[in-house]
Amino acid sequence: MFQVKTYNKIAIQGISLLKKSGIKIENDLLKSNAIILRSENLNNIKIPDGILAIGRAGVGVNNIPVEECTQRGIAVFNSPGANANAVKELVIGSMVVASRHLKRAIEYTSSLKEVSNVAQVVEENKSNFKGTELKGKKLGIIGLGAIGVMVSNSLSSLGMNVEGYDPFISVKRAWGLSRLVKQAENLNQLISTSDYISFHMPLTNATRGFLNKDLLKQTKKGVCVVNFSRGEIIDVDSMLEHLNGDSTAKFVTDFPSEKTINHQQVINVPHLGASTEESEINCSLMVVDQVKDFLYNGNIVNSVNFPECILERSSTNRITILTENIPTMVSQITTLFW
Repeated sequence: MFQVKTYNKIAIQGISLLKKSGIKIENDLLKSNAIILRSENLNNIKIPDGILAIGRAGVGVNNIPVEECTQRGIAVFNSPGANANAVKELVIGSMVVASRHLKRAIEYTSSLKEVSNVAQVVEENKSNFKGTELKGKKLGIIGLGAIGVMVSNSLSSLGMNVEGYDPFISVKRAWGLSRLVKQAENLNQLISTSDYISFHMPLTNATRGFLNKDLLKQTKKGVCVVNFSRGEIIDVDSMLEHLNGDSTAKFVTDFPSEKTINHQQVINVPHLGASTEESEINCSLMVVDQVKDFLYNGNIVNSVNFPECILERSSTNRITILTENIPTMVSQITTLFW
């Protein structure tokens, strides 16, 4: 019987799927064959030799030592697209909040609790919160994975002029894009012409601090930057400096910090991107199914460190072999079975 160690609050639907598959939930990491988690940081944890797979109920895997796992033959899975609709809806909602000045407007209304003639006062002051519509504005999407594609399609259908930039877009994601979404000529052109810029990138060494002072200098006056991907993608110091120099610009972030929390032009969202019941259920079911399939069948789907490998069973037993890309290694292994 396989045994799995879980961290954080994995949706009960995913736990039930594990149990129905004959997999035991194990509290002792040393006795476990796999790990399923959400935000637990494994970078400072010694992963036992008995671990065969790690499943992340979410997309980002910066809390998992992927390179170490690869060297040790541990397959790391995530659940791309399972939380995409939740993030998409929040991105759209936050853009409406920003464009219509709803944060300031709601704060103002909340300050009228002691006023006796609220309706009259509101009518007299509502012009202070006059906003703009999304329709007809240009949206630049940086990163066209599952979420980026859904945001692009939805906002293009609402009348925004959407351009996307992703030099690594997959064929599958490209096929999913609406014909209304245009390809950006280059990053600088997208940055300099967009009214809204939304980031949907993974955090890597190459993307850390991606939006920096140099790129911010190229943005339009009054630009609204939206980040629901990873906090470290934005150089926060440069972002705040830019806001101080452009009183009409806005920054929406799902990653509040001590630096952003008191700035009037920042809309701080308390990391709610994937925080819906549906998203948590979808992520847990997807990653449990992938880890289960790997443990029982050796199949690999949605792994971040191994290529996709799916083979239907032809017998009751099978052997899964993981090896580095070394010349003649496959032939050496296969000769052992003849």
